[in-house]
Amino acid sequence: MSSAAIDASAGTQAPAEPKPLTGVALLIAALAIGMSNFLVVLDTTIANVSVPTIAGALGVSATQGTWVITAYAVAEAITVPLTGWLTKRFGAKRVFLICYFAFGILSLLCGLAFSFGQLIAGRVLLGLAGGPIMPLSLMMLIYVFPRDKAMLANVLWAMTTIIGPIAGPILGGIISDTVGWQWIFFIKVPVAAIGGVMCWILLRGVKDRLEKATIDYVGLGLLVLWVAAFQIMIDEGRNLDWFASHEVQLLAVIAAVAFAAFVIWELTAKNPIVDLRIFRHRGFTVSSLTYSFGFAAFFGSVVILPLWLQQNMGYTATWAGYATGVMGILAMFCAPAVGKSLEKGLDPRMVVFIGLMGLGLLHVWRMAFSPDVTFLQMMWPTILSGIFMVMFFIPVSGLALASVEPHEMANAAGLSNFMRTLAGAIATSVVQTGWSNAQRENQTELAGAMTNGDHVIREMTAGGASHEAAVFSLSRLVESQSLTLATLNMFGAIAILFMLSAVFIWLAPKPQGPIDTTGGH
Repeated sequence: MSSAAIDASAGTQAPAEPKPLTGVALLIAALAIGMSNFLVVLDTTIANVSVPTIAGALGVSATQGTWVITAYAVAEAITVPLTGWLTKRFGAKRVFLICYFAFGILSLLCGLAFSFGQLIAGRVLLGLAGGPIMPLSLMMLIYVFPRDKAMLANVLWAMTTIIGPIAGPILGGIISDTVGWQWIFFIKVPVAAIGGVMCWILLRGVKDRLEKATIDYVGLGLLVLWVAAFQIMIDEGRNLDWFASHEVQLLAVIAAVAFAAFVIWELTAKNPIVDLRIFRHRGFTVSSLTYSFGFAAFFGSVVILPLWLQQNMGYTATWAGYATGVMGILAMFCAPAVGKSLEKGLDPRMVVFIGLMGLGLLHVWRMAFSPDVTFLQMMWPTILSGIFMVMFFIPVSGLALASVEPHEMANAAGLSNFMRTLAGAIATSVVQTGWSNAQRENQTELAGAMTNGDHVIREMTAGGASHEAAVFSLSRLVESQSLTLATLNMFGAIAILFMLSAVFIWLAPKPQGPIDTTGGH
């Protein structure tokens, strides 16, 4: 997440060089721009804990309700890699401001939805507007920060990306438990409106440079087709028993064929909508894959922990959010120190390695949890993970993009964020499927190993409980234990993925000196 993400010297893809802001103006601009990325990332998780409430209110099943999440993820994943083309055709600042204001308006429409169909349509449009904001918000931050404070822009952007998905379950839980699910959308409207106006005023010095950019209709169509088919497949797969379902099989075939056609077309097209030739740079390829694998592990952890707390530990959605959200405490304090160490020339590969290994070891610690774990005991590894999260998030994107040519920066930033977004969506589905399967397997093993179950039931009935109550109590105990064991299994898998990602980063070439964080000047 370096300012190298999008370089102002990238010809007509970037805005003309503005005069950096200072003082109060810089502070307001930084908060307003950073808030745009925070809102977009926040929206990936804020509805997660509210799905049952939304489904009940709009008269659909909880399974259908997950489309509130899927619709946003698919639309966002499609538009993120289009950022480079949009920047060329319409200008970075113009696209950023339009998307910022549109995000607020569409959030309002989502909250006003009277039917499930209207809500899904609103979520699709919301994802389309939110996708370009992620890479463009970093561009805008780099252009308003003075040269000697460019690393602060990267740190701020990284923090919004880290805290967004963490804050989502907290805000979603509190809002759903108190004022109603509509407010998970309404709450973003004034923030987007005020932030957009501030950006419009303070970014007046940024002049867009435009170039003629023809649209690759075939590439765009293939992109939409394979991303949509793949996303729907992984979301519906866990509900339809995966490849035992003809629907999932069909979606898999469509996704595979469309993806293969997309890759071939984009590699041979004269003006591809997504420039896949960027992958010729080893540094970009290795670092972007590390970014994706690490984010998948992180997002899987953010998904599985609240689920376990609510379904097995009796936590409300609000308290499950608190248990996850404490991760941001140390992250905010450590981010500036990590940024300074990178400015002084510390090998970013080592920083990423330590961050990912630390996160892996903390999940090994979590494997010692039991159903009797207290909130305080569970909180410590979550708090400490904030330190290692910033060590992973801040340098990894900048390390990836330090290898590409200046004119490839905008496309590379969009492609890197696309890979991260898709990795998070895959992790959500895989973790929940693995968790459910592990629970069933553990429950079968525990039931088979319980040779004295009849004796326990007789003792409970002798103590005054009815036979039905005794059987129910014993069944609940087995279910609770199997769910906990399944959660520990997932923690182990996540730990392995973190550690493998940490080793993989060393395949990237060492950058020559500190990562450049002054691309905007």
